[in-house]
Amino acid sequence: MATPSSSFVDSQTLAPNEDKRPQPPVSENIESINIESVNIDGVRHQHVVFSQDDPENPKNWSKGRKWYCTMVIALTCFVVAFSSAVITADVKGVVEEFAVSEEVALVSISIFVVGFGIGPMVFSPLSEIFGRRIIYGSTLLIATVLVIPCAVAKNIETLLVCRALDGIAFSAPMTLVGGTLADMWKNEERGVPMAAFSAAPFLGPAIGPLIGGYLSDAKGWRWLYWIQLIFAGVAWFLVTFTVPETYAPTILSRRARKLRESTGIDSHVSEQDLDTRTLGERLRVFLIRPFQLLFGELIVFLISIYMSILYGLLYMFFVAYPIVFQKGKGYSAGTTGLMFLPVAVGVLLSSCLSPSVNKHYLHLVKKHNGKPPAEARLIPMMLSCWLIPIGLFIFAWTSYANLSWAGPAMGGLPVGFGFIFLYNSANNYLVDSYQHQAASALAAKTFIRSFWGAAVVLFTEQMYERLGDQWASSLLAFLSLACCAIPFLFWKYGARIRSRSKYAYAGEDEESSSTDVETGNTSASEKV
Repeated sequence: MATPSSSFVDSQTLAPNEDKRPQPPVSENIESINIESVNIDGVRHQHVVFSQDDPENPKNWSKGRKWYCTMVIALTCFVVAFSSAVITADVKGVVEEFAVSEEVALVSISIFVVGFGIGPMVFSPLSEIFGRRIIYGSTLLIATVLVIPCAVAKNIETLLVCRALDGIAFSAPMTLVGGTLADMWKNEERGVPMAAFSAAPFLGPAIGPLIGGYLSDAKGWRWLYWIQLIFAGVAWFLVTFTVPETYAPTILSRRARKLRESTGIDSHVSEQDLDTRTLGERLRVFLIRPFQLLFGELIVFLISIYMSILYGLLYMFFVAYPIVFQKGKGYSAGTTGLMFLPVAVGVLLSSCLSPSVNKHYLHLVKKHNGKPPAEARLIPMMLSCWLIPIGLFIFAWTSYANLSWAGPAMGGLPVGFGFIFLYNSANNYLVDSYQHQAASALAAKTFIRSFWGAAVVLFTEQMYERLGDQWASSLLAFLSLACCAIPFLFWKYGARIRSRSKYAYAGEDEESSSTDVETGNTSASEKV
């Protein structure tokens, strides 16, 4: 890709404001655009860039506007996660109506989650070519429409095919949100907004079985899909008509096009316009990139493994809770859904503590003169990683049928609390480490975690039958305990790993390859 080179000639702002006030967007005053004159391969270009206080730069939007966009996207992620989990409330209804085995009925959950892994491989790179907004709007519209044939399906084949396609379409918001937050929020501001998003994928699955349990008891399993249609329709409307484009290269490309149209000068270009490759060539590169990050970057690979284990635990609960509470204690689907409330409470409690965590991070930002290492994001992960195995061991060894419901239910509290801090830290660490390729890094993580989550749904019941309720849960507790080593590994070696990476972010905040986060001492060494 051709980019502005060191042959920089001059920089100018057309008709600058003397009082430094934010300049109006292109649509209002075409002469307020900041351009840089550059020579590339002997050809002079007028390179369109953002000015320092440019109001069209998403990072310069008001806090209110950024928070509104963040919450709409978080709501959309909640709806997607809710849609994946709500049907777990009445798998039995599908079994009885279509005369299939429980394993086949569970495929409707697994195949939806598989779509979460496939979709990002396409939608993430497409968002970097065409922008975030068009991908959000189009995929959510398709996903919303596809819920209808699920609700009226006359056979299991129709249900499974539409759920598979729905999972792919619904996957876009889950993977684009990390890039969207990076578009709007600066590093030091991103902690709390990322927490708002991180809560959504875990609140959805916690609330889904609760609402779904009582809804299926009253109306039957088909209403589990009609409720998805209602929620998805609302999310689509809000995203499509109230959230603007946030991807800076797309905004600048449109600005350059308006300049060319208004001035008749073809030399006005954005960095995106300087990419002379065909769409097919660009897609091939972008489609491969998430796999390059997943299998070529140790940070992306191990963080993805850790998040996959956590994601698998979440979907294990969808099958394990009915085993423990419905089969073991004879509870109804609605009452079993209530047992997910401690998980939701844990998620909400940790979300409420996120401002304190972000305040500590801002202290580190100040200590490092505005350039904290990405490993500063790992501190909450190192503290909260122990909560997952603790909660799982509580759930495991209090799940005997003759014991109170309170034991296994309350085991979900530390798990929910740990989920949000781990997920938030992991996302922030990936985004800070791979800023310009954040969407692809998160797509790689989503790919592997989705396939693991889908597999867990299919083998959880057999695992509980063969190992027993206690040892089946303990097995995953031991896995999560082993994963506690991962954040400590990157705390010690993360900067060194990033310094040798050709994909990791190498901006001004990455001038050193080894950084002591605690003391703020840095020792610079040449990047390999």
